[in-house]
Amino acid sequence: MTETPGDTSDATIIDRVLGGDTNAFEHLVTKYRAHVFRIVGRHVPAGCVEETAQDTFIRIYRGLAGFSRRSGFKQWLTAIAIRASYDCLRRVYRSRETPFTDLAKNGETDYANIVADYSRSRHVENHRTAALRELLDTGMAQLKPPEKMVLELVYFEGFSHGEAAELLGWSVANVKIRSYRGRKKLNTILKKIM
Repeated sequence: MTETPGDTSDATIIDRVLGGDTNAFEHLVTKYRAHVFRIVGRHVPAGCVEETAQDTFIRIYRGLAGFSRRSGFKQWLTAIAIRASYDCLRRVYRSRETPFTDLAKNGETDYANIVADYSRSRHVENHRTAALRELLDTGMAQLKPPEKMVLELVYFEGFSHGEAAELLGWSVANVKIRSYRGRKKLNTILKKIM
């Protein structure tokens, strides 16, 4: 009787792979293929999905010995798929190439119009972003320094309330309160400006 991926736990399969049974890894690939393709497909261009999914499974295979088993295998696999997707996006971004086939709809598209529309929309988006940034800077300049600092750390720099509290030498509660008050004041200021 042949085993199917659902018949064996991930831990058992991992132990078999680490024990030298390289064919056992195929069970993990079969079990999680759809999950990996779903994650990767949401994050990378269509032309990169298959390569990124394959890269994900290669990374999983190579990193299996380092899998700590504190978190579940699926969580670990998901994190690797997201990192592989991010790496793919960085490569694509650096190359700045978008194949025309990815832009085409049903293979029949006026590429000049696509490029012109894209350029126009990027210009409008950049102008709008600059205007919003200027508006936000004007509002932020009217806040008290502690409120401004908290908002910058938490919302612009991406620090958690706990990390911001540690950086500022304040309690987490103080950071949350100042963050809340700062947002409210900024909202009031921006409404007056607009």
